Amino acid sequence: MTIRIAEKRDFEAIKKLIKAHATFEKASALSDDNLNRLNNYIFNTDIVECLVVELNNEIVGYTTFMKQFSTWNANYYIYLDCLYLNEKTRGKGIGTQIMEKIRKYAKSINCSEIQWQTPDFNKKAIDFYKKLGADSKTKERFIWKI
Repeated sequence: MTIRIAEKRDFEAIKKLIKAHATFEKASALSDDNLNRLNNYIFNTDIVECLVVELNNEIVGYTTFMKQFSTWNANYYIYLDCLYLNEKTRGKGIGTQIMEKIRKYAKSINCSEIQWQTPDFNKKAIDFYKKLGADSKTKERFIWKI
């Protein structure tokens, strides 16, 4: 098993995982337009980082994250946008390895913390994050379409 920076050749597999992730989170799948923009952001900008998990020459997971700024902490942090492993790879310690890679990356660019969210119905993820030692904060998330 390898956790590595995504390469352009991985994007078809990443798209399948994104669609499975959307289904898992009871969300709408990304449109082709959105997927094309995501492809551009991942591979042609420094806005978003993407790691993939490769097992036996198959991409079985991905994560996307980016550097952001916290007014309250007056410091940068990493926002973990997505973390998804296909069902057959969950519970094998891969998520912990991914989080450790992101933690090391955050530390290397002087970020003070990592933040993320997960749906309240995703009890396994919540338990996993608590096991890592992460604290949770209850807030309402709003989306204002422009």
